[in-house]
Amino acid sequence: MHIWDRLDENISRVEAVLITILLAVMILMSFSQILLRNFFDTGISWGDSLVRYLVVWVGFIGAAIATREDKHINIDVISRWFTGTESDYVCLISHFFSAVVCGLLTVAAVKFIHFEAQMGNTVFFNLPVWIPQIVIPLTFGVMTLRYAVRSVREFMSIRKHGSIQAFEEKK
Repeated sequence: MHIWDRLDENISRVEAVLITILLAVMILMSFSQILLRNFFDTGISWGDSLVRYLVVWVGFIGAAIATREDKHINIDVISRWFTGTESDYVCLISHFFSAVVCGLLTVAAVKFIHFEAQMGNTVFFNLPVWIPQIVIPLTFGVMTLRYAVRSVREFMSIRKHGSIQAFEEKK
């Protein structure tokens, strides 16, 4: 898992740099558009489209960061009912299903990008529309990996501490 930890650290650095730059550009572009429209009755023709895609990028990168920090939205009603060993199993199941769902969304996003590339539509600067949308499968892929690694780690932790045997003995 040490390789994954180093890779995840590098991904985390890229995420931090990207989200900082993208937020700055988004704020500057939005502010510029407001100034240009209110004081000069003009604007940047591609500015609104750029801001829309920046919002998508910031949102998806933010979701990947939330996954890394284990602060992603989750429903933990069931986990509140259990303590100890049972709580470990609930956590394992939760991470596993999160990995499966994110994996399915990654596959769907790849198909979506492939479809968009075949359509040949463009956005600002005649850029193919699939390029600004590439963040969708990339971030879902990263989230899938993070949840999968957590699942494996949780399983290994349960196994290491003998929780599997203790749980089976209770039956």
